[in-house]
This record gives sequence, C-alpha cells and structure tokens, in this order.
Amino acid sequence: MLDADSSFIAHAAKDVALVLLSFAFLPLDTFIVCFSCALTYLYPLQAIEHRRHVRSTSTPYFEARTILVTGVGMTKGLALARLFYAAGHNVVGADFEPMALPTSAGRFSRALKAFHKLSKPDGSREKAARYTQDLLSLVRQENVDMWVSCSGVASAVEDGMAKELIELVTGCKCVQYDVATTKKLHEKHSFMDHTKSIGLPIPETHTVTSKAAALQVLDDASGTNKQYVMKYMGTDDAVRGDMTLLPLSTPAQTKAHISRFQISEERPWILQQFIRGPEYCTHSLVVKGEVKAFVACPSSELLMHYEALPSESALSMSMLRFTQEFAAAGGSSFTGHLSFDFLVESTEAARSLRDPTTNVRLYPIECNPRAHTAVRLFSDTPEMVDAYLSLLEPKQALSTSPNRSLRPNGLAPPPVFPQAPQKYYWIGHDFIELVVTPTLSLSSFQGPGVVEVLEHFITFLEHVAWWHDGMFEFWDPLPAWWLYHVYWPTQFLMALSFQRKWSRVNVSTCKMFMC
Repeated sequence: MLDADSSFIAHAAKDVALVLLSFAFLPLDTFIVCFSCALTYLYPLQAIEHRRHVRSTSTPYFEARTILVTGVGMTKGLALARLFYAAGHNVVGADFEPMALPTSAGRFSRALKAFHKLSKPDGSREKAARYTQDLLSLVRQENVDMWVSCSGVASAVEDGMAKELIELVTGCKCVQYDVATTKKLHEKHSFMDHTKSIGLPIPETHTVTSKAAALQVLDDASGTNKQYVMKYMGTDDAVRGDMTLLPLSTPAQTKAHISRFQISEERPWILQQFIRGPEYCTHSLVVKGEVKAFVACPSSELLMHYEALPSESALSMSMLRFTQEFAAAGGSSFTGHLSFDFLVESTEAARSLRDPTTNVRLYPIECNPRAHTAVRLFSDTPEMVDAYLSLLEPKQALSTSPNRSLRPNGLAPPPVFPQAPQKYYWIGHDFIELVVTPTLSLSSFQGPGVVEVLEHFITFLEHVAWWHDGMFEFWDPLPAWWLYHVYWPTQFLMALSFQRKWSRVNVSTCKMFMC
C-alpha cells in the first residue's frame, strides 16, 4: 500500500493503471448492462412487478409518498431508494457532485423520479447555510413527505441543521437527528460520556489535549497489561487507519510514536482501552425512540464484505438490547439512523456461541448517527419501508400488556430484521484486493506464495458466483456501470491532475482516503 512517503510517480502510476483497468473492462460491463436491460424488459423482475402491482387499481388503499433520499451515490442511499421505489413510492434523489460532469452513480438509477445536485458544505457558515437552503428548496419543490438522510460524515452536523429548519417550516418529516444530538453522538468523547451517563458499559476512555497528558495515561497503565488505541476526535484520513497498540515495548518508542500526532486543546484525541476480540457493527432505524429495524454483522476497520449475524443469536440480541436502551433514553424526539461499532472479548464471543441465551458484554467504541452500508442487507425486506413510514403516523403508546415482557428488553415490539439476507461484496474492490494485488506481489520475495495467491483467486470466484455485488441490480444496472467507468476514473484523474496522494478507497461510500 502506498502512503504519504511514497513518491508521487508511484501514486501517479497507480492512478493511471486504475483508469486503464476501467477502460479494459468497459466493453464487458457495457454488454452486461445491455443484457440486463433486455432481460428486465422481457421478464420484469420482482421489484418492478411489485411496484406495478401496488400502484395499480387493484390496490385502492395504497398512498404513494414522495421520499427524498440524499447520498444516493453511495450504496446505502441507493439501496434505500430502490426499496422505496419497489414499494411503489416516488423517490427523489440528491447528492454532491463537485464537477460539471455528472459523477454521482445514483443519479442514473431507475428508482429515481428526479435527481438534484447539492452544494457540499465545507465547515464554513456560508456553505452550511447554502446546503441547508438547497435541501429546504428541494423539499418544497418536490413536495416531499419524508427526507431520509444518507449523507456521509462530511455533512453530519449540516444535516442536523437542515432537519431542524425543514421540520420547522414544512410538513416534511426527517429521518435525521437534530444538531445537538448529532454532535453528541458523532464526537467520540461526548458519545462515551453520554453512553456512560445512561448506565450502558463503555471501554476505559481518556480525553487528552496534549502529548504530556497522553504519555501520563500510558505511564499510569504500566504494569496493568492494559493497551490503548489513540483516536482523533475529528475526521483525518491520514491517521484514521492507525491502530497501533500503546504503550509500545519501551517508553522511548511510545514517546516517539505519540510525538507524531498533533495534539492540542483545538485538536483533542482520546486514548481508548483496547479489547482483544472480534469487532461487530450494527445498523438500525430509530423512530421516536423506538428501534424499528435492526441488523448486526461482523466488522473491520475498512468493511467491504457484509454478512448478517442471525437475528436470534446471542450477539445480535445483545446488540439489539443495547441499541434499544440507547434509543429509549433519547426520548420521543430521537429519530434517525443509528450505527454502533462494538468490540467483544474473545472469551465472551466464544461463550455466546455455546449459549445462545447469554447476554454478551459489549464494548461500544464508536457511534455513527447516520445510515450504515449494512442497510444493504435489507434489500430483500419490503417491511423496511413500513418501518420508515411509521414516522408519518401518530405516536403510538407503548403496550402495557403482560406479554410485553416477552419482547426484547421489554422496550418495544421486535424490529424488522433482514429476510434471508444475501452476502454482499463490491467486485471492483475484490478484483484489486484478491486478484490484482496478489498477482503483482508474486514478484516480491516477501509477498505471498503461489498457493496463497490461488486461494485469493478462489475466494474472488466464490464471491462472484454466490455473493451479491453491493451496487448492481439486474433491474437497475446503470449505477454500477457509472460507478466504475465514470465516478472512480474521474477521481483518479483528479488525483493525478492535482498531485494528490491517497492510500485506499472505500468503493461502497465513494470515499478516497488521502495520505
């Protein structure tokens, strides 16, 4: 992997190679798109047939709603847009496009009635005001009933500002938290403080605003066998992937490592206890303090393969109970997407496999108050749409019947879980990671051997044969084509033109991590 110390020539060669690779697969991918369109025309698939059925005169009680989905260029936004489309609703999509060229893959989705370009906020008041006004104008122009925010981390707070204004001056309902809640959940230290205040467990966490403070925490932990991970509270691609366990073997090495970071009152960090064990993530829809939809899956620092945990498993149920308690503490105004990253001690994870009724001890390490790509696991679950539309209904009082204690945690009716979810991958990512990179590494004496490379090839073929690509649908093939042959080539050419260095990309969220 190239980093900031790698020469620009090496980075440029990488950009050029990826653009050429896109051109090489252009004829094949174009054929697949044409074949898919012809197949769908001759044999309408389930999503199209269901939409035709609910919008026909045979279903007189159906009321089509206008749903605005932002972030449709990413897998998560597109997945939700497709769900609402298949359910018969009118879907308006919106996303950021920095250039005159229409680069957002979602704009060409069959699921969208219309697409609108949004101005991207940059942290300034002017751009935030413009972004908020763009969304308000869009809601009024399209007469939107509900806005489902699937925007990324760059506009988290601005989405909260837009939610407050839109619900104040229009009748549109927003699946988005307000500014205060978004900030509280988005920022690592305030999320930990809030979680602890409502009685839920957290790993040992220290906020540090100087290198001396960080070294003091690590020095105090000497002899306890505790290890910590240093995390920046804000967003910085250059340090996001650094999961170095501290302290290092000697105080001098630890001090040298800490000295690499810029730590100050204006740039605070946290030292978080490292829990040795598997990592999991969740995605949930929360409406008025109740968890309406939920899924959990194994996770990693850069998650590109999604496989849902069984909903009845001890791990999944424990994470659901945690999420329900967290959502209930937010009250009736707590509405939005809620995603957690959890660590589980290895012994606890093993125990959960032996005893499916055990309550697993969880260590939340991060909260994302926005949609997670794991929402793609709901693609074959039409009940998900009803969960969203419950926001447009009057608040129902929680049941007080004796049977209520049989529900998970006794808080609310069971949420919607994915129905027979498929396993998801992104073919562009896997082709590079499992085919191209291992093949190139054969020339290195320190790289993998032939047997290991063949194992990577077999894994790739298994994914192609049995898994489902995150962006591609037979009835809606153009977004995937546009992603690989317009969006990403454009990003690589821009990086080449402006001499930018990047270390990796997340195909599902369309994010490029700069060095």
